[in-house]
Amino acid sequence: MSKPRISYIDPATVTDPAMLAEFERCAREGTPRPESQAIRAHVPATFWSFANTWRDVFKNGVADHKIKELCRIYVSRSVLCEFCGNQRSIKAAKSGLKEDDYSDLINFESSTRYDDRQKAALAYAEAITWDLPAGDELWTRLHKHYSEPELVEIGYFVAITMGQQRWLRTLNIEHHQILAGTDGSMAPGFETEDALKRSKSAQDYWAKIAPKPSSEAAE
Repeated sequence: MSKPRISYIDPATVTDPAMLAEFERCAREGTPRPESQAIRAHVPATFWSFANTWRDVFKNGVADHKIKELCRIYVSRSVLCEFCGNQRSIKAAKSGLKEDDYSDLINFESSTRYDDRQKAALAYAEAITWDLPAGDELWTRLHKHYSEPELVEIGYFVAITMGQQRWLRTLNIEHHQILAGTDGSMAPGFETEDALKRSKSAQDYWAKIAPKPSSEAAE
């Protein structure tokens, strides 16, 4: 087991019933998985700030959850947050998002896998993540497909998840270390500790490929 840069709070030591229930939900449903929340639990306000934001903005909210899930994994692939990138939204899967839908996110502009509405949201995520210019062309495209409340929510969500992922990737945390034995929200091939190790050692493992913005990748 790798050693995290900040220690995990052991859920067995948690006395707050609501916090313990949230840990159990993380193990059962994931996104987030319990390891990242075991870091945030050092500061209960931080734990609940993230849990509540994730529930209200990512899982619920005004924008299509599947769109937000694609943006979440786009960020993971861009900033190389393996902890986040190896999770999948159960809600998105139940709504029809398939594993193949994650495969071409970095090259979304040139891909035939995504429709114009999805590509517009991913271009928004790309501009935020890579600090690209956000001129009239992008905003015309966004307003064509989304209401202003949807644009607020997607933009806020991308900013929140990007910041969290850039932080988590520094912490040396890994799945199956807290409340192990559950596979809620784990990506195919990452459901157990052994499977995770095999997948991460594969030559075509996604994090071994250096990402670039879609506009550069398509050249």
